[in-house]
Amino acid sequence: MELRQLSYFVAVCEELSFSRAATRCFISQSAISHQIARLEHDLGVQLFERSTRSVVPTDATTRLLPLAKQMLSLESAIRAAVRASGPRIRLAANMSFATRSLSAIAGAREAHPGAEIEFVIKPFRQRIAAVADGDCDLALIRGSVDQPGLSVEKLWVEDLVVATSTAHPLAGRDDVTLATLGDFPLLLPPEQEQVLLHNVVRKAYAELPTRPTFGPPIPPDHTATMELINRPDAWTILYADSQTEGIATLKLAGSPLRVPVSAVLRSEARRSPILESLLSSLHGS
Repeated sequence: MELRQLSYFVAVCEELSFSRAATRCFISQSAISHQIARLEHDLGVQLFERSTRSVVPTDATTRLLPLAKQMLSLESAIRAAVRASGPRIRLAANMSFATRSLSAIAGAREAHPGAEIEFVIKPFRQRIAAVADGDCDLALIRGSVDQPGLSVEKLWVEDLVVATSTAHPLAGRDDVTLATLGDFPLLLPPEQEQVLLHNVVRKAYAELPTRPTFGPPIPPDHTATMELINRPDAWTILYADSQTEGIATLKLAGSPLRVPVSAVLRSEARRSPILESLLSSLHGS
């Protein structure tokens, strides 16, 4: 058994899809399937019931998952404990924050030429855990978290995009309202997987006499853009970096849909001049 296998195992558990877990871990689907098969062989149990349409965890998976997360958390804590002291900062984010993060890192390094600032790619939950465990100094997230020992500092606000298939009846119009969109099915992931987007929709419709018409939830192993192409009558909300071919973005009349982008830090950690410089650059970039 290897730690990377446990990392892949956790990813499959959380994504319920080998393809999405492979994308998250930056490896091929065949490679992650091979490593999970090796882990099953080493443990002598089946961890997932696989079919062409779904990935279902077994009872053994339910027992293993909290232990696997504990092992990965310990790995982060060990790395943090032995990390050399010095002017070094680790920033956890995902690729959608890459351009802004690298610009901020360049600004912080200009102010502190001897600083070493790492940009670490991690999924949402691992970003939060890495800060809590001390493996990373700060994480960039959309929305907020409420967790003991962590503080959240708002950095900027990001516009969201209303998207449809290019075949949608409203595609190309520049006067679309939320009330008009309410006549068409809204496709979103299940609320437990995307609480932030569901909260944005609730807030946007709170003072309107109409409510959105929800279509079926987007399955964990599907993408919102592909669902739009298959459902040309539907619409969804995307982060600005999620646009793709065959998808139209609509100009929404009235107030735009927005989400805050925040930095997550350890509450009691001493903020070094380099960290303060990086946060200042993130504010201003």
